[in-house]
Amino acid sequence: MTITRSLTTVALIGVASLLGLSGAFAKVTVSKIFGDHMVIQQDAPVRIWGTADPGEQVIVGIPGGGNALVKADDKGKWKAELPAMKADGKAHTLSVQGAKESDKITLKDVLIGEVWICSGQSNMEWSVRASMNPDREIAGAKHPQIRLFNVPGHVRNAEPLEDPRGQWQICSPQTISGFTAVGYSFGRELQKNLKVPIGLVGTNWGGTRIEPWTPPVGFKSVPNLKDYVENLDAIEAAKKNGGNRPRPKGGAVEIYNGMVAPLVPLSVRGAIWYQGESNAGDGLRYEYLKEALVNGWRSVFKNEKLSFYWVQLANFQGPNANPAGGGWGPVREGQRRALRIPGTGMAVIIDIGDARDIHPRNKVDVGKRLALWALAKDYGRDIVCSGPLYKGMKKEGDAVRVSFDHVGSGLIVGRKEGLKPVMEVGGGQLGHFAIQGADDQWHWANARIDGDTVVVWKEGVKNPKHVRFGYESNPATINFYNKEGIPASPFTTEE
Repeated sequence: MTITRSLTTVALIGVASLLGLSGAFAKVTVSKIFGDHMVIQQDAPVRIWGTADPGEQVIVGIPGGGNALVKADDKGKWKAELPAMKADGKAHTLSVQGAKESDKITLKDVLIGEVWICSGQSNMEWSVRASMNPDREIAGAKHPQIRLFNVPGHVRNAEPLEDPRGQWQICSPQTISGFTAVGYSFGRELQKNLKVPIGLVGTNWGGTRIEPWTPPVGFKSVPNLKDYVENLDAIEAAKKNGGNRPRPKGGAVEIYNGMVAPLVPLSVRGAIWYQGESNAGDGLRYEYLKEALVNGWRSVFKNEKLSFYWVQLANFQGPNANPAGGGWGPVREGQRRALRIPGTGMAVIIDIGDARDIHPRNKVDVGKRLALWALAKDYGRDIVCSGPLYKGMKKEGDAVRVSFDHVGSGLIVGRKEGLKPVMEVGGGQLGHFAIQGADDQWHWANARIDGDTVVVWKEGVKNPKHVRFGYESNPATINFYNKEGIPASPFTTEE
């Protein structure tokens, strides 16, 4: 149990002495997620943990920020919680004192600000040095108020690990090159707007599915994933009975155990996530897999309001001539539908991918579009954070009128080139809309902007049933934006 005090650390040492602690002492340790140059999440409990002798008293304190006296459990593990603090622009020290006065850890240059986890597969892992304009990006990375922690290596494990390895670093040209480019762009945008320290924790592994990143509690929270729960229950039963363990379905939980569990329950504002290529074959079911991940992380990080913003998959591969679409269309729809989960958002990047490269190099705009969600939803900025998102449809004779959320200051036909802002194309035609006739056949359709809606039709198609937009791996003619220059998400009007 944590006992919070308004005493100084020195006074607490006296308290420990009065307890008459004696005998042999193991060296007090603190988890490696805590270190010099770290950022502590403001307006949230300051949680910190480590090891000591079983039953040993440990004192944790931040001058001006509270102190706590805790006791290691019978396995030598201790956890402390200090009161929430406000970002103040100052460098603090955090001390961890064992019962023996000489057994002390002092963490220096600790900042109070905003902390975000950056996670996913290769497009989140993709480094600054491998992205667009690497020399310029690296040379300009002089941001002492941004701090980086990268979980090194790729680690799967059957049981949760306790130490994340890695270390905090000050963002600089010497430290940024190997860090996630999306995470860096996101954090840089936040720091520029918020003027507070930003801590970025990168934990990524290219080519991975979503299930290995998800803790058991996440699967158990989603009724549609009963098959995963049954598999995990069978693994647990085999472990208890000494039998052969079944293989985890989809590799469930294993990377969470190795690369996320060591971070919990760190206080963070939220997470950004770029993954889905390896789950593209799951299509619409990705909605429920995403729900399990979000619910699971909110549970283990002890934060029901943990913000969670993901990237919808970019355009990739050759165009599909079939108006019914397919390919990555369904998994993008699953990502869009997962927005029903409160406290989530989605950066649409259907306009900045590369038909020939599953790793598009423009990570700057990806990070910026993620940051729009955080700035609007977490930090109260009065900005448009998303492009048009499908809201509803209404049949009007042989046409369908589609309405949207996030129309911003209006809908436009636009064009995106490189890192340049989106340009409106006067008199342009909306591309890549398809319409389904009464016979269930899909046809390429005409589409025009009408106020805050889009009217879709096809000559000769009577009594249409549904509309699809950009519903394939690479909708090459996609050009639908709001005036803020944020692209519309692909969608289907089918339930």
